[in-house]
Formats: sequence, C-alpha cells, structure tokens
Amino acid sequence: MNVGLFFGSFNPVHTGHLIIASYMANFTDLDEVWMVVSPHNPLKDKRKLTNMYDRLEMTRLATENSEHLKVSNIEFGLPQPSYTVDTLAYLKEKYPGREFSLIMGADNLASLKKWKNYEVLLANHTIYVYPRPGADISEWEGHPAIRVTDTPNMEISSTFIRNAIKEGKNVQYFLPDSVLEFIEGKNMYR
Repeated sequence: MNVGLFFGSFNPVHTGHLIIASYMANFTDLDEVWMVVSPHNPLKDKRKLTNMYDRLEMTRLATENSEHLKVSNIEFGLPQPSYTVDTLAYLKEKYPGREFSLIMGADNLASLKKWKNYEVLLANHTIYVYPRPGADISEWEGHPAIRVTDTPNMEISSTFIRNAIKEGKNVQYFLPDSVLEFIEGKNMYR
C-alpha cells in the first residue's frame, strides 16, 4: 500500500487542502492520503499556531466522510520541531508493510535543499508535487523521485481564512461546515 503523506499545520484546514488531498488519493497511484497535522513546522513561527489538538479535531471533522483520506497525529509524540525525514523513519518502522510518499507544493519543492537530510528523502521516497504559482521547480525536472501532478490550483490560505474570521467576514464555502461550526463554537481566530 502506497500512502501519501500530506503534512501541514492545517490552521485551519480548508477546501484547498481537501482538494489537494482528494486529488492525490483519487487521481494518482496513491492508495490513501494521510493528512499529518504538524505540531510545529521548523520553518514557521510557533507563536501563531492554534492548539494542535484543535487543529487535529478540525482536520478529523473535515475528512470524516472520506474513504481515502485519514488524519494522523503521528508527530505529536515525536521530538519537536519535527523533521520530515525523522517522521518517515519512524513510520517505516511502525508500518513496515507500507510505502510512504510525500505530498508537497511546488513552493516547498523549490526549497527542498534547505530540509534536513533532503537527499535521504529523495533516495527513499516518491514526492508528489502540486502546482503553486510562481514556484520554479525546473531544477527537479526529470528527477526519478519527483511526480509533478495536475492538481487543481486553489488560491486559498489558512492565513486568509483566519484574517477573514477576525474581520467578521463570511467564510462559509472556504472550509467544511463542520470545521466552521467547530471554529465558531470555540470562538477561534477572533
């Protein structure tokens, strides 16, 4: 079984994330996509992050009716900040019968050489890439571990949604109703 790992802070999870995950699960040769909620991305400011358990719950709510999308809190128990290469080593040990691939945006691929042990990632895993406007990934063209996909491009960001909520704007179609209800119920991002 080939599992695509889609890492993110999902702060909050939104339609753009779900379209990427769904595309990867249904239009590539991946069998499943695990949305891995990251407690703390080493390249992001930790102070701007909402509680990881709330982010996990929102991601669970968003995917509860999906057959091929799962939610993982695997990084919650690993040392922080979590590095992808370490998480993958742990997953390989925990699920020896599974093959793990990475899902990332072209913007992340463009900066892959800044990642811890990125050569190990490329040597042992396939990377499924979704397009991001303005990202130059020409240096990776033809690389055997890289699969550039035709995932529909969504110009939605969690930052946009958080700011819109703070300003009292209606974000109804930008995220699943269950996630919006959770956010409103906890009065988040205000």
